Amino acid sequence: TVEVKARSLPMELSEKGGVQNNGFVQNEDFEDKETDTSGQEEMPKTCSVDVDPVAVEETVLKPYAGMPKEVLLQFSSQARYRVTREILFWLVIAGALVLVCATIAIIALSPKCLDWWQASPIYQIYPRSFKDSDMDGNGDLKGIQQKLDHITYLNVKTIWITSFFKSPLKDLGYGAEDFYDIDPMFGSMGDFENLIAAIHDKGLKVIMDLIPNHTSDKHQWFQLSRNRTGKYTDYYIWQDCRQAAGSVSPPNNWVSVFGNSSWQFDEVRKQCYLHQFGKEQPDLNFRNPAVQQEIHDIIKFWLGKGVDGFSFGAVKFLLEATHLRDEPPVNKSQNGESVTAYSQLYHDYTTTQVGLHDIIRSFRHTMNEFSREPGRYRFMGSDDDEKEDIEATMMYYGTTFIQEADFPFNFNLINMKNLSGNSIFEAVNLWMQNMPAGKWPNWAVGSPNAARISTRIGKEYVNVMNMLLLTLPGTPVTYYGEEIGMENIASENVSEEHVNSRPVVATLPEKSPMQWDGKVNAGFTEGNSSWLPVNSDYQSINVEIQSTWSNSTLSLYRALTSLRNNELPMNRGWMCHIWNDSNVFAYVRELDGLDRVFMMVLNFGQESTTDLKAIVPNLPSEAVVRLSTHFSNTGKVVNTKLIKTEMGEGLVLEYKTAKPVHTMEAFQGKCFVAEKACYSEALNLLYMNC
Repeated sequence: TVEVKARSLPMELSEKGGVQNNGFVQNEDFEDKETDTSGQEEMPKTCSVDVDPVAVEETVLKPYAGMPKEVLLQFSSQARYRVTREILFWLVIAGALVLVCATIAIIALSPKCLDWWQASPIYQIYPRSFKDSDMDGNGDLKGIQQKLDHITYLNVKTIWITSFFKSPLKDLGYGAEDFYDIDPMFGSMGDFENLIAAIHDKGLKVIMDLIPNHTSDKHQWFQLSRNRTGKYTDYYIWQDCRQAAGSVSPPNNWVSVFGNSSWQFDEVRKQCYLHQFGKEQPDLNFRNPAVQQEIHDIIKFWLGKGVDGFSFGAVKFLLEATHLRDEPPVNKSQNGESVTAYSQLYHDYTTTQVGLHDIIRSFRHTMNEFSREPGRYRFMGSDDDEKEDIEATMMYYGTTFIQEADFPFNFNLINMKNLSGNSIFEAVNLWMQNMPAGKWPNWAVGSPNAARISTRIGKEYVNVMNMLLLTLPGTPVTYYGEEIGMENIASENVSEEHVNSRPVVATLPEKSPMQWDGKVNAGFTEGNSSWLPVNSDYQSINVEIQSTWSNSTLSLYRALTSLRNNELPMNRGWMCHIWNDSNVFAYVRELDGLDRVFMMVLNFGQESTTDLKAIVPNLPSEAVVRLSTHFSNTGKVVNTKLIKTEMGEGLVLEYKTAKPVHTMEAFQGKCFVAEKACYSEALNLLYMNC
């Protein structure tokens, strides 16, 4: 036995003979109990119990729940607890540092994400012909809102709505009577605000047209200017006309785009005003700072309404030479008085004058003021078709340090004079070779001012043109109806009474109403008639019926947009041209670090057989058909030595390789990339430095 004092142990023997844990007893109470014993009978100071010393030692050192601070500190200071605690602390610090460094490295090495105007095709809508909601025969803003599900069905996220300003519609709405109002034909400002809200609710973006070069002659500015009222006196370009034998002669030989003199005498002001388009569309004087400020205010107004971007049209006409010299004739032997057509003059003094790009850059600056909010970048495009002057077109991109348009719209594929594999290559190569480094391309195969694909080049080429459009690098632009292969209406069904303006009658056949279903008026309107006749083929070419056919133009279009959106090589990879001849244009899309390659073999001529294995070293002997304009071929395996394509057929082939084309010396100068990125399969992420 061992004699132990009761107070020397962390336990007491209770009256019942048990052990009481005092770990939860406050020190003060405990001390009171110890000192307040004067009135009590003295307790025995010692007792004899059988206690194992080793057990006593273990009881003292073993932690227990609710131990007081003093006891806890005894254990925390022991080496086995202190060292473990310090190791865990430094591991947490090291892990945090590694995480911060990895995050910084990923951000530093990650390529710039594609912006919304790069990531999605753009769907261009001519509002008067898209959908009529009030049965008056004219498409309107509510009609567009009703059909937003069609846009998402196409896997498209950006809408481009052409001009809807209040206008006399002398040039299909491009001569605005009021830049701050909606033409009643299309609805009200409330309708527009509802449309913007609905577009954004669906995660879509919207671009609108703005043509700053001219207004309608009904515009308040022009009415004030012709009366020489205050600051508006010089809002337009006025010149004294020459008087000869009682008749009025223009100041020079300048000719309007629509033909005949670009000067019109005004009976009120007794001077001539300049109009580079119709006489009802007087040109604004952009050498007047007040006019420029008016346009900036208009831009701010619509951006404030929620518009995500602008397509600025006719900007090359903004400035004219102040000396007013005659423009040189194309045919020097032609009598000057017989010059009446726009094509008969070189337009050295009425287009692309010095100072033009300063004005465009100022537009960009104003738009940037609204682009500061994350995710709300405002797109700027310029809609000027220079045709023969590719260098002038590329100037709208701006420079490395001075930004202008995000891109000038590209109409090379529309302007081709004939169709072949060679002509397609020339149109694509012309843009890619001249585009400034680091800029983003774009492509269009239809527009409100050009015949539709099926009318321009033939029905059999609709699908292959859509395949070209949606597999080239950059942003594709689709004109409404091209996703189902709509055709122009017959020109004899169109007359001047439809627009009250002779020069624009020629552009009406491609603006026929959208063909939604096989009902009367193709589902465009529930009224008795539409502003233009519906194409007679609407019962077989419409959205409703093609959505049920797996081999329709609409189904192929959706498959192509899905491929473009979901495959990295398609939306930001290299494009390498590998072959072209009179029939075939072939190219590949590939991404650094990814062994999967897509090869497009597109036929724009007659039936052809192409041996691409002989052209591309290390090309696998077989490739899988990922998509075909002939749906029955999808999933088949083709021999790359004998790739057969029929007239108008297109193939998207997929294969794997460790030797991509853009790394081969033989194809240097034939490969292009914008927003370069490399893929890490191990980390499943993109990075910049390959």
